[in-house]
Amino acid sequence: MSTLEKQAHWQNLYQTKGERDVSWYEESPAISLDLIRATGVGTDASIIDIGGGTSRLIDALIAEGFRSVSVLDLSEKALVTSRDRLGPSGECVNWIVADVTKWQPIQNYDVWHDRAAFHFLTESTDREAYAERLRKAVRTGGHAIIGTFALDGPERCSGLPVVRHDAASIAAILGQSFELIETRRHDHHTPSGSVQRFQFSRFNRAIL
Repeated sequence: MSTLEKQAHWQNLYQTKGERDVSWYEESPAISLDLIRATGVGTDASIIDIGGGTSRLIDALIAEGFRSVSVLDLSEKALVTSRDRLGPSGECVNWIVADVTKWQPIQNYDVWHDRAAFHFLTESTDREAYAERLRKAVRTGGHAIIGTFALDGPERCSGLPVVRHDAASIAAILGQSFELIETRRHDHHTPSGSVQRFQFSRFNRAIL
């Protein structure tokens, strides 16, 4: 699927469904916040949320005092929705409309967070491109948090196939420059009442 096809898919989804009508909606992104806190970074840290869309994570980070925050997503509609929801507090956010596999980072980040974007990369070339951007974007000593469907999680989401992961498969793609610190299982309860099994893995950018 080309970048234009991906963008059209997600634009249509966010234009036709409400914020609480999508399966990944969560009122409080507790596990993401917990893992970000576990990195030990201060509120001056630069954080990017990959595939953040209309996630409430950005709201929570701003509420905790973080001021150097970015959100990247394929869908401009999703980012506009988040920006409008935040109002004036969203003025400190860097909103990036891009395909992460084609994006060229222009700064370094202390924390790279991705909940449920990476598992949509079904082609090995896209996963390799993602890892290349991650290595370019995350500073030495920085952190990467990647949440995907677990090996026993769903095989499809939002009409698209996914690739399920565990910590080992993600570590193999990121390469030796990232050290696995911890991995956690997480059962996400969707607005419709079903359960999606996730894994979250936290890595440090090694000093090589």
